[in-house]
Amino acid sequence: MTLTQLRYLVAIADSGFNITQAAERVHATQPGLSKQLKQLEEELGFQLFLRKGRSLEGVAPAGVKVIESARRILAEAANIRSYAANERGEHRGRLLLATTHTQARYVLPKAIADLSRRYPQVSVDLFAAGDAEVLDKLDEADFGLISTAGGAPATGGIAVPLFRWRRVLLVQKGHPLAELGAPPTLAELARYPLISYESSTLPDSSLQRAFAAAGVVPQIAMTARDANLIKAYVRTGMGAGLLAEMAVGGREDDDLRVIEAPQALPECITWAVVPRGRVLREYALALLHGLAPQIDPRDLRRVLEGNLTPDWPEPPRWQPA
Repeated sequence: MTLTQLRYLVAIADSGFNITQAAERVHATQPGLSKQLKQLEEELGFQLFLRKGRSLEGVAPAGVKVIESARRILAEAANIRSYAANERGEHRGRLLLATTHTQARYVLPKAIADLSRRYPQVSVDLFAAGDAEVLDKLDEADFGLISTAGGAPATGGIAVPLFRWRRVLLVQKGHPLAELGAPPTLAELARYPLISYESSTLPDSSLQRAFAAAGVVPQIAMTARDANLIKAYVRTGMGAGLLAEMAVGGREDDDLRVIEAPQALPECITWAVVPRGRVLREYALALLHGLAPQIDPRDLRRVLEGNLTPDWPEPPRWQPA
């Protein structure tokens, strides 16, 4: 049994049992991957996957625990490599960051550019998606970035608060909301169609809870993951955009009006979520500290290593770079 075989096994499970996609995922050939799987099954003495003809259809009952153990072994092997690289002072490699579209577009460019100048031999891969997909990607990513309105995200990882931010409204010039002269109330906002992030339609979203507490129902005309898409549809006159404050205000928005959102909408916090037990390379820690400079890097390392109980300082309000 080898680490390569275990890596191929997990890749098959994560690729929906598609051998071709699994081979692409681990940069192997399809015949080579199939051969390694066959050898592993022969060594164990049972099949790991359910088969229909030459296709894989699911995980066999005996394969469930094997795949779970394989994931743990691969994670520990990755930790050993990270420990060794940090001890050697080796600052080259790949950093995979799972994040939302808004953070990827409006928050991360400067931080990643600074990291690239400091560690020129590190390549950064961004996986931009919705919050749920970001959390699902933590098995592979060094860490993820998500936002919540309230407490820390419910995950099995360590959540580090980075900064606070509020939502703003983006409307066409001449829109009735732009003529109020003050932030609208939720009741006033409910009179107009809204275009917002896809999470806005979820019953337990902070937006839906705030409107319900005010006794009104929002008119969600459209949702999108990408702030630029929301802006595009605001420009069509389809509705008022409700976005994160860091996503608006540049020169590209000069044709629109930015106004304060209702004060009843709660403030949000952007968090870095690090898988528990994950050993981060020095450059990953450097990026994390760059996003949260208010945190002592020594405390950050001790918390991530499990040697200190988290007692994070109050995250600052987001400021444009």
